[in-house]
Amino acid sequence: MSLIQQIRHVLQMPHPQPAELLAGDFPDSLPTGGRIVAAAVLMAIVEHPRPTLILTRRTDTLRRHAGQVAFPGGRVDPEDSGIVAAALREADEEVGLPPGKVDVIGVLEPYQTVTGFHVTPVVGVVPPGLELVPHAAEVARVFEVPLDVMLEPANHIEQAVEWQGQDRHYYEIGWDGERIWGATAGMIVNLGRRLAYDR
Repeated sequence: MSLIQQIRHVLQMPHPQPAELLAGDFPDSLPTGGRIVAAAVLMAIVEHPRPTLILTRRTDTLRRHAGQVAFPGGRVDPEDSGIVAAALREADEEVGLPPGKVDVIGVLEPYQTVTGFHVTPVVGVVPPGLELVPHAAEVARVFEVPLDVMLEPANHIEQAVEWQGQDRHYYEIGWDGERIWGATAGMIVNLGRRLAYDR
């Protein structure tokens, strides 16, 4: 069974909630009284013989998460018919990925950011060779990373940072000079853990 077939199988079968999945950034410090914003990202897997994952680097001028590596995505708008529609719309707007080219194979458990976003990762498979064009105001770069490298537990490095006077832990994945960390790394770690849990 190929890696993509494994992911498709895992996402489509019912399963208990694994306790080891990450709930979000700094779970003990998630906002409880503030406004929680529903959001969605597209984890687009490119169907190469060795599959890759599409990532973006956000521009340095954005108000939130400037310069960080991220999946295409954003908040769910009232006009969206749901989480999947929001993820596909955002990917189209941010990198020019046509929704009709995405074979949606499932969703992962939501991940909540410390900035108040309740993010649902939508997993989809896309054909190779698509010409993606970053939206200049939001995306500085679009690139692909090997999916097997991203999912390898040995590459999921736990780091710590002092935040609001306490040590907070997060995951970081390095690849070819890119630093993939925070929510993006957390969602990748969760996909890897789902695969390991259901094997």
